[in-house]
Amino acid sequence: MDGFPVKMTEAACLGASLAFSGICYYLYRKSRTTLDKLDDAPHFTIDGKLKDILKVTPGACLQYAVIEGAVQPVGEPLTSPFQKEFVGVLQKFTLREHRLVWNGLSRTWADSERVLHQRVNAVPFVLVGSNEAAVNVLCPLQASGVHMETTHEKFHQVNYGLGDIIGQYLSGEKLKGQLETEEMLKVGTTLTGVGELILDTDGTLNLRPPSNGSQYFLSITDFDTLLGEQESKAVLWKALTIGSALAGAAVLFWVGRRYYHQLKLRWEREQERMEFERLRAEAPRAHAPVRGPEALQDGAEEHIENACVICLSQPRNCILLDCGHVCCCHSCYQALPQRRCPICRQDISRVVPLYHV
Repeated sequence: MDGFPVKMTEAACLGASLAFSGICYYLYRKSRTTLDKLDDAPHFTIDGKLKDILKVTPGACLQYAVIEGAVQPVGEPLTSPFQKEFVGVLQKFTLREHRLVWNGLSRTWADSERVLHQRVNAVPFVLVGSNEAAVNVLCPLQASGVHMETTHEKFHQVNYGLGDIIGQYLSGEKLKGQLETEEMLKVGTTLTGVGELILDTDGTLNLRPPSNGSQYFLSITDFDTLLGEQESKAVLWKALTIGSALAGAAVLFWVGRRYYHQLKLRWEREQERMEFERLRAEAPRAHAPVRGPEALQDGAEEHIENACVICLSQPRNCILLDCGHVCCCHSCYQALPQRRCPICRQDISRVVPLYHV
């Protein structure tokens, strides 16, 4: 009770809650900043007037702008090896291995996957608007957002023999198979781009990652959907921040409540000890015993018979109520971990001094 009031598990929970709250709050502020920038970003139509707007803009640059246009390749497009009719400007091929791994804690098989191979192909492309106006899209692989759709997906299942099955149960791993997927940004797709819009010296329009550190977006959804996704993300991080902060506050409340009860119990025991000493001081004095060898011998025998059942050294000097047992000294009574009689295990409501007359 005199030690540090916070236990190791509580300190670990409190530290984890504070750390998680800080991380979630940082991600919430980042999402909120991105959302505010998207709200303030101007929208432009890809047409002949776009160049005129950039010419009168300082530095011929808009740091954060929103445009929409149809995807068109600069040169030969990419062709899907699985669906010959699909052509695009971005292509990502992924091969994943799926396994079942035995979890000894939950006594179940858990699904696990890892990427065996991934390849990304890209060709230069532009976003085309009205009047054949076009904007070159630079560094598309650095952009966030859903800008490719799945064009091929096939799972290759593994066939097992008897020896393979026995080996899997011994090793705790089962190979399910391999999943191959192809994603493409197809030609003709309407793409929403959010980034830095510049007018190059040769008169071409370029969309590139913002130089001020803002998030770069390319999405096959419209701007309102993109804005809604970012708002949902900000709300999620805000909820996680509040939840983890409340968890930390609950741990602090629990520690404070327990420490308050410890202080209250300590104060009650001190008051009880002072009351016990006062009652002993106010007790009528017994007659002075006769001094002599026989009296000393009787006193020693009485001390042995009247010894505390806990420490066996101090005399029994208190009565435990409501049971009425006289079995311990007041010091051992205060040291009891629970307020129960050592003889009958009944709850102790009060203790009074024992007077020897």
